[in-house]
Amino acid sequence: MKIDRQIGILSILLQKSIVTAPYLAERFEVSRRTISRDIEDLCKAGIPIATRQGVNGGISIMEDYKIDKTLLTDTELRDVLAGLRSLESVNTTNRYGQLMEKLSAGSSDFMAGNQSVLIDLSSWYKDSLAPKIEQIRTAIEDGRELTFVYYSPKGESSRCIEPYYLIFRWSSWYVWGWCKQREDFRLFKLNRMEELSVLGKAFARRPGVMPDLSNERIFPGGIKVRVLFEAECEWRLIEEFGRGSFQKREDGRLLFQADYTDMDNLTSWLLTFGDKAIVLSPPEIRQKISGIAERIRNRYEENFE
Repeated sequence: MKIDRQIGILSILLQKSIVTAPYLAERFEVSRRTISRDIEDLCKAGIPIATRQGVNGGISIMEDYKIDKTLLTDTELRDVLAGLRSLESVNTTNRYGQLMEKLSAGSSDFMAGNQSVLIDLSSWYKDSLAPKIEQIRTAIEDGRELTFVYYSPKGESSRCIEPYYLIFRWSSWYVWGWCKQREDFRLFKLNRMEELSVLGKAFARRPGVMPDLSNERIFPGGIKVRVLFEAECEWRLIEEFGRGSFQKREDGRLLFQADYTDMDNLTSWLLTFGDKAIVLSPPEIRQKISGIAERIRNRYEENFE
């Protein structure tokens, strides 16, 4: 939009001593003539902008001109910009970069690298994840239905949802929406979604759609597990569950206790520790892991050559 572009131009002029029209035209993907009209509009609005011809010429703003930023303190501004920078890490456009320039106009400390908080929400799946986030966000803003193929432990299924929220939690991205197949609100992990498509059909927002993201709602528990880990596993237990999740015994081994909601996920997690973990309870988990270990041993005794 024209006003957004003009605010962006003003932001750049407040941070740089002088810029050229070709630079602004390339930055905002418009013609030099459009930039000239924007500069004229800014001058008419009372912004003291000067243009100089020649080798060292360009567009500049009066040195003593400032925008009153008393609405936000420097600390508050840095916090807002840190959040925007985190969103930029999973975005395929320059939307958040331009917004950061607008907010930091006249205060270049953050842009110069003097910030104390850096958040990167990207992952190994950034190339496929960022387009999904952009598609889902567009669908939410336009009130359009989404279709996709979803892969879960129970198998592959085709879904159609009314999307309401993009959520980042548990180190992953999710979309919260009304699933037409299940006739209920569901949380879908973006990395498990394929063949994502935004439909032309709009939907009317349902009342009371705010997701309950408490651990008790998403992970209701039900499997009380006790595991004895070798001392060398301490760093993983602290990283994944915290220091309070286990007790250190006199022999150095770690007694881990927790509630789990999914036996398959629990089994998969325990197997990543190899022979460094011994399940004490429940007995069905012991039997399941023992059976898996036996099948693995049998597979390795087969000749595949």
